Amino acid sequence: MKQNQKVFQDDPRYRVANREALIGVALVIFNFILWYAFAYGLGSKPVAEYNYIWGLPAWFFYSCILVTALILVLVILAVVFLFKEVPFDEEGEQ
Repeated sequence: MKQNQKVFQDDPRYRVANREALIGVALVIFNFILWYAFAYGLGSKPVAEYNYIWGLPAWFFYSCILVTALILVLVILAVVFLFKEVPFDEEGEQ
């Protein structure tokens, strides 16, 4: 091994980053499942049978308005309670 090469060490920042990335992916998947379920579950009826909320079809209101608000709240809660502050500078650097 050459003198200028560093030996890879298990940096705890990688574990934090991986955990936070998995939380983000889980939120995206949850968002898509809810959006799909409301949009295609309620939107599969004939147009004459649609219910309306605030002048919008119910399927659109639930999938695009309500789910977006719910996911926004979940993302804020995840950032506040699950994400950690991680320093970007290398450990041991002085």
